[in-house]
Amino acid sequence: MKTNVYLLFLTLVLFSCKNESEISKTEAVHFETYSIEQFMNNESVGAAGFSSDLKKVLLTSNRSGIYNIYTVPSSGGSLTPITQSDSASIFAESYFPNDDRILFSMDGNGDEINKLFVKDGDSIFRITPEKNVRTTFFKWSKDETSFYYTKNERDPQYMDVYKMNVEDFTSELIYENTQGYEPVSISSDGKYITLAAPVTSNDNDLFLYTVDTEEIIKINETQSANMPQSFTPDNAALYYTTDEGSEFSKLMKYDLATGNKSLVAQKDWDISSFRFSKNGKYSMLFTNEDAKTKVEVSDVATDEIIDFPDFEGMEVTSISFSDDATKALIYVGGSFTPTNIYTYDLASEELVKLTEALNPEIEQENLVEADVIRFKSFDSLEIPAIYYLPKQASQENKVPALVFVHGGPGGQSRTGYSSVIQYLVNHGYAVLAVNNRGSSGYGKTFFNLDNQNHGDKDLKDCIAGKDWLASQPLIDAEKIGILGGSYGGYMTMAALTYAPDEFEVGVNLFGVTNWIRTLKSIPPWWSSFKDALYDELGNPNTSDSIRLKAISPLFHTENVTKPLIVLQGAQDPRVLKIESDEIVEGVRANNVPVEYVVFEDEGHGFIKKENQIEAYESILSFLNKYLKKDKQEDADIKKEATTIEAE
Repeated sequence: MKTNVYLLFLTLVLFSCKNESEISKTEAVHFETYSIEQFMNNESVGAAGFSSDLKKVLLTSNRSGIYNIYTVPSSGGSLTPITQSDSASIFAESYFPNDDRILFSMDGNGDEINKLFVKDGDSIFRITPEKNVRTTFFKWSKDETSFYYTKNERDPQYMDVYKMNVEDFTSELIYENTQGYEPVSISSDGKYITLAAPVTSNDNDLFLYTVDTEEIIKINETQSANMPQSFTPDNAALYYTTDEGSEFSKLMKYDLATGNKSLVAQKDWDISSFRFSKNGKYSMLFTNEDAKTKVEVSDVATDEIIDFPDFEGMEVTSISFSDDATKALIYVGGSFTPTNIYTYDLASEELVKLTEALNPEIEQENLVEADVIRFKSFDSLEIPAIYYLPKQASQENKVPALVFVHGGPGGQSRTGYSSVIQYLVNHGYAVLAVNNRGSSGYGKTFFNLDNQNHGDKDLKDCIAGKDWLASQPLIDAEKIGILGGSYGGYMTMAALTYAPDEFEVGVNLFGVTNWIRTLKSIPPWWSSFKDALYDELGNPNTSDSIRLKAISPLFHTENVTKPLIVLQGAQDPRVLKIESDEIVEGVRANNVPVEYVVFEDEGHGFIKKENQIEAYESILSFLNKYLKKDKQEDADIKKEATTIEAE
């Protein structure tokens, strides 16, 4: 629940699996280093489906510097730009089912107030309210004459469900959300809507709403993590995941006519998603196995597992089908390569690569494959983590290192590609992405271990990660810093504030520094999750505020003694800019080196390439200045400064 619905923070992703003997390399390897411009010229791309004639694929790509819409022949070829925005990013939602019109969304430079638009030939027009109304596309109706979407026009706190006719773009209210539930999915015939009601940070109730009768039925019987996944193609049953009676989420089937439930699948890891192809021929089961996605595609009629192409050393992260299930879109990537998209013809078994996400100026062998490792924390709890060791590391050239903390609370560092991580590693910094207690993906017991204990045991896990790094033979134990975004940014500030001698520097990307203010300024469209957030973190309107103030770095900046860099988007609706303004002011009052980088046209995370370049180049420059520098050089500089002052 924490990760799927209300992540406060941007999560950068990573990894792969080897044993520790393979990690302890002793010889440096010749390789090339690359500029941040080269790393940011990798392409981030996502597919929004096939055209109705299956001849084209609709894509969103940031190749222009920000996200725009493109099409590409499904047989391969050059990308054709459909939009050419140079300010706000545009994201493709779908082709119209029976023509080449395109549905897309756009917000205001990261403010997360999305609007829906239609591209019809050379014409573009908005089909949802212009100001202060957030909208989200759901799916097309079964007859393909309309689509379902949500918006919070009636009440900023609640997302109502509407059906829009695509002939005249008029809307009909389908579900008025007066209970504060979160609409999650809709049956293909439009008769049923699934609703989630967060109870705690991990647990939420699951309801089934019947559109015709307005009846709401609660599906789960006990408090647990329940999430709807997919209706059967005939809409006779609902598949959902739950961790009721188990450590990990399993797949269940709920019969809509009888209310009977049956177990469909259970594994030793979380089943994270399940869905059908539109025509019901295939099912897709996704599992989060030790920070890596595993996909199983089955023929529904025979239960036979369908073999898809193997991509050696890489991970298939997603598969989706054309409406007739004759073709598939496959996402393939890894810790050492950005995600590419392929088309696959199930009859001919022809595989076509549509994208080349890695900048051709970068040789893949110069990037680092990550390793999944585990270490013991202060209380002997085993903590999973993802480890990147620079190629230039050797006994003669020990390298500085960074503990990286994911977003959340409750996020997870995983085995995907991160340009910024590879950039830092390429320039000689080892990175350990710690999945501290409270991270998702390792069972509900582990997930709940940080509840109302933030800045304490989760921080000690990060310190234990630092100690693990310090014990590695190729790491300079005196040069270890901490870096994180959003909740990870909070952990950076907690480390510098509450454990000021543990890390040499801190990198805080839009991190929470005043929990009382952050929890009181939750965006209105998150109101359905407010009680769950309060359950995990504390209620700022009660006596919990005492503890929240105690764990908020802003009120303890006098403890910070190590250099800090802070990066912030001015439009961020989750972590307000004032959070970063005030922490910078407070730490500077200690005469501690502080660098501050603000982007006026970014929100919670930086998505424009020119801003990413400035942000990550600033981070590397900061680390080179304050972490990689020679200790004796630092002492000589201080001595020289003291001598000049005395003279």
